[in-house]
Amino acid sequence: MKASYRNIFFGIGILAIILMLCTSDISYTELWQNIRQAGYWFPAVVGLWAIIYAFNAKAWSQILNDGDNPAVPYRLIYKFTISGYALNYVTPVGLLGGEPYRIMELTPYVGASKATSSVILYAMMHIFSHFCFWFFSILLYILLYGSSMPPGMLVFIIICAIFCIAGIYFFMLGYKYGLAMKSLSTLSHLPWFGIKIRNFAQHHQESIRKVDTQIAELHARRKSTFYMALTLEFGARVLGCLELQLILLILTDHVTFANCILIQAFTSLFANLFFFMPMSIGAREGGFAIAVGGLTIAPAYGVYMGLLTRVRELIWIAIGLLLIKVGNRNQTV
Repeated sequence: MKASYRNIFFGIGILAIILMLCTSDISYTELWQNIRQAGYWFPAVVGLWAIIYAFNAKAWSQILNDGDNPAVPYRLIYKFTISGYALNYVTPVGLLGGEPYRIMELTPYVGASKATSSVILYAMMHIFSHFCFWFFSILLYILLYGSSMPPGMLVFIIICAIFCIAGIYFFMLGYKYGLAMKSLSTLSHLPWFGIKIRNFAQHHQESIRKVDTQIAELHARRKSTFYMALTLEFGARVLGCLELQLILLILTDHVTFANCILIQAFTSLFANLFFFMPMSIGAREGGFAIAVGGLTIAPAYGVYMGLLTRVRELIWIAIGLLLIKVGNRNQTV
């Protein structure tokens, strides 16, 4: 990728952070007190995400590198993973920042078609693992609290289960037949942007069909790779629940890891409903408060978790943005 393009991505990220810090109503004195209260647990929370991103990068590496001789070294995939997520966090609608960056970084190594298909496949796998994680959490909730579930919660659980099953079915169809052309065809019906999307699809039909072929090939011919990547992504979701356990250990030892899984599942579902917000501002904190309330845990714990996870995100966003600028070989593509 040209250095000028990297500077654009870097500048967008820095600008987004400045805007969020200027518009945030968080008391920085209170925030610093909470971090001090966390003590050595907070560095553990931050360090945990180095492992989670390693899982994410390994899943992407499985999809991208088909063979004994990887086309892209793992250390670069790890770097692009962290930087891509940093851009996703700070841009509205999430995928508008990180995915184009990853494609442009990979193109000099594997070509535009392979770079595009691998990034789409990984994004699909990442979202697909969310649906699997949410459905697993529904089963876990029924196992733990099914006998005492109030009627209102039962209705909510049924709606969530239908939503998850529909999402899993949709993604399995996408893996079987490809998703790029159908997605562009659907988006072409949008007002204003639809005409441009339709023209783009018509002028790049061959390239888009090639991407769809590579998407379908992953599930049809590389099943071991498919399920290994899914296992790694699902494992990253479960490992992320350990963050909540570490934070709650500061306050209490009466919250189980199973409850942390349920809190994380509900919070991530709630935050994804507000995907258009940079860093899901407000949505995640609200999700934490509702989730802990539903499990009869003090709502203040939810606020505390929301604050510390927000600081952790800002730290890793800063790391990701810095990685955009370092460790790059000279590319002109």
